[in-house]
Amino acid sequence: MTQPDSTRKDPVKTLASLIKEVHFAMLTVQTAEGHLHAHPMTTQQVEFDGDIWFIGGKDTEQVRDMAARPQVNVSYSSPDKGVYVSVTGTAQLVENRAKLDELWSDFYQAYFPQGKEDPNIQLIQIHASGAEYWEGNGKVRSLLEFAKSLVGGKPDMGENETIRL
Repeated sequence: MTQPDSTRKDPVKTLASLIKEVHFAMLTVQTAEGHLHAHPMTTQQVEFDGDIWFIGGKDTEQVRDMAARPQVNVSYSSPDKGVYVSVTGTAQLVENRAKLDELWSDFYQAYFPQGKEDPNIQLIQIHASGAEYWEGNGKVRSLLEFAKSLVGGKPDMGENETIRL
């Protein structure tokens, strides 16, 4: 994998373009016992600006863990496009009605029966501090490049970059 000079690109725009159409992410928190625990979360359809937003439940272990230990990781994966992103950051539990209105969709009605008025709703804001991404040529092209390596060729497996935000 090539490792380009990160000064050539705007890191926020790069991440925004990579995660824009990934519908689910894995949010990893640290438990009270020190274990890492990942949960699937719905990606909010807002432009990434250095912060990632989720909607969770106040009564969940995940939210309690973030309140006590705010360092988290958010992972995105789109294997068909050859995109993998890992974002490190700090979680903040937010009460903001305007932001909830912006993020809300009928999808959440299944989790919060009282709708946006449900007292269990918790906005989660992740302030990204850094990220690493791997961007390849998609599944078929990657398989061809892997096969090429098996017969002695040097594969082009795409781009890997670590960025600071």
